[in-house]
Amino acid sequence: MAASSKRIMVTGGAGFLGSHLCERLLKQGHEVLCVDNYFTGRKDNIVHLLPNPFFEVLRHDITMPLYVEVDAIYNLACPASPVHYQFDPVQTTKTSVHGAINMLGLAKRLKAKILQASTSEVYGDPAIHPQPEEYWGNVNPIGPRACYDEGKRCAETLFFDYHRQYRLPIRVVRIFNTYGPRMHPDDGRVVSNFIVQALKGDPITIYGEGTQTRSFCYVDDLLEAMNRFMDVDGDVPGPLNIGNPGEFTMLELAETVIRLTGSSSRILHKPLPADDPKQRQPDIAKAKSLLDWEPQIPLEEGLKRTIRYFRQLLKAAD
Repeated sequence: MAASSKRIMVTGGAGFLGSHLCERLLKQGHEVLCVDNYFTGRKDNIVHLLPNPFFEVLRHDITMPLYVEVDAIYNLACPASPVHYQFDPVQTTKTSVHGAINMLGLAKRLKAKILQASTSEVYGDPAIHPQPEEYWGNVNPIGPRACYDEGKRCAETLFFDYHRQYRLPIRVVRIFNTYGPRMHPDDGRVVSNFIVQALKGDPITIYGEGTQTRSFCYVDDLLEAMNRFMDVDGDVPGPLNIGNPGEFTMLELAETVIRLTGSSSRILHKPLPADDPKQRQPDIAKAKSLLDWEPQIPLEEGLKRTIRYFRQLLKAAD
């Protein structure tokens, strides 16, 4: 291995984002320890990495302490879709809070730089649009999404307190809607939902009128920003919005997916779930300035790549 290579731990490494990150770090010449309890992560996502002698997998739940030796930590472990994080909301909060405490304790002992994958959900149903990092959010602390929203907000608190109290080198990124190959087909997220429904010819379910907006960032663009942020020298803890500022309504997304898949699916409207944000768009001025970064992959191109993945997945399942 190169002299500049590091031993890097990725929690949630068998998940959608984590598996892509493990792959990317290995290509950069690093040694990677993938940690996952397989609640939402899947072995299929990382099986192609197993022959690599510099890739190691550890089945572990980060709500329990972990004793390993690494140079840097990416803390991505946590269910990230409503279907999964609402299945066991208490465990979701524990993963964010106890998990952060355990990973920060490990980083403190090792004097290792640690990145927290936070979320645009910390902004809740925002009263400011687009959302800058200075916005404190509009979150319902007792609603059905709170286990994720408030868990991530508490994790950010812990990260910044460890930074202030122990001078721990931290990086906090607030991830906006990300999509791409290896998304879980049953995670209830809008891109995977629409694509799977379209490929099966099922009705595409839109909640409410479909006028609510999201900004979709392709996985490769997101990871490029995360890598650059970890590599920045100096005291720049964040938080940093990472996402694509291109804003689309749910109706526009559904129509685009139908066109790209050649599907005959019709659109079916259902009632809007509780606390569903009406708008979500990142202000990425800080990421542009600090990282010289902005998304490169347009929505249509990213959707085509994601549709190819789901076609193969559904074909293999037949």
